Amino acid sequence: MKNTIVLDNSSIPQKSGYTSTGIQFPHHIYLSPDGKKLSIGVPGVDLSEGHSGSHENKGRILIVDAKNGNILANTELPKPNHNSIFSPDGKEIWTTLMEHEGKTLVYDVQTMTLKNTILVGEEPAEVTFSVDGKYAFTANGEGNSVSVIDIDTKKVIKTIAVGKEPVGAWMGVDGNMYVDNEVSQTVSVIDVAKLAVVETIDLGFTPGYVAYNQALNEVWVSNARQSFVYYFTRENNKWKKQGSIQTGLDAHAIAFSKDWKIAYITNQGNLSLSVIDVVTHKKIRDIEVGQKPNGIVLKN
Repeated sequence: MKNTIVLDNSSIPQKSGYTSTGIQFPHHIYLSPDGKKLSIGVPGVDLSEGHSGSHENKGRILIVDAKNGNILANTELPKPNHNSIFSPDGKEIWTTLMEHEGKTLVYDVQTMTLKNTILVGEEPAEVTFSVDGKYAFTANGEGNSVSVIDIDTKKVIKTIAVGKEPVGAWMGVDGNMYVDNEVSQTVSVIDVAKLAVVETIDLGFTPGYVAYNQALNEVWVSNARQSFVYYFTRENNKWKKQGSIQTGLDAHAIAFSKDWKIAYITNQGNLSLSVIDVVTHKKIRDIEVGQKPNGIVLKN
């Protein structure tokens, strides 16, 4: 199956022509529901080196035409942001401000005017959505919690305690959100129907990203700063580590093909993208890309 792979590379500010538009260290990339636009968070600091850097920089929301690469919007923020993501209906852009008194911001896609400012926990990182489109989840790094926001009312309806320094609540099509906790080296599994942590997966390494594979009922977790992705399966009603797959250095984002048979892993420390056979858990090859590849989306 053919896929169009779209990456964001943290090295963009080193290339001529980009600094004049204020694009410094893009971080994570998302595709609009109609497949026509890309949204990229631009924190202005290199988050591939960790999430504890200077927060004096101004962040940005970058909207790009998915077909020709033209910049459609370049909106400045007062503080760094971790990502920017389209709402499930494609009408809004959600982002966070990485500050002590954390905020999740909601913008109108067409006008890029600020619609809502939602107070969340301390030092929020990634904001993501549940598969049913009902809730937004903001991971609060300093707050060791996840704020659950009703997408329609734009109100925080619950704050869920998780592990230490969560970075993102990653959507699973199994009805769970998988929260990677960097310092505690765990993954908190949140049941979206219950809005509660139903399991904690002990990793023994610092997670970079978590992805759920529907076809094999597996959870994949990248090992930050190392060259491996680990996969977990259900055993005695718990997630158990089954093995590892060698990737490139500083494995990060994980994306599965539409048929769930191929995985793509960005390697921030290797200028490469690893292509993995999901069934055999073997690497097919590495593809050379730009410096410090971070986020990834697939246009199937």
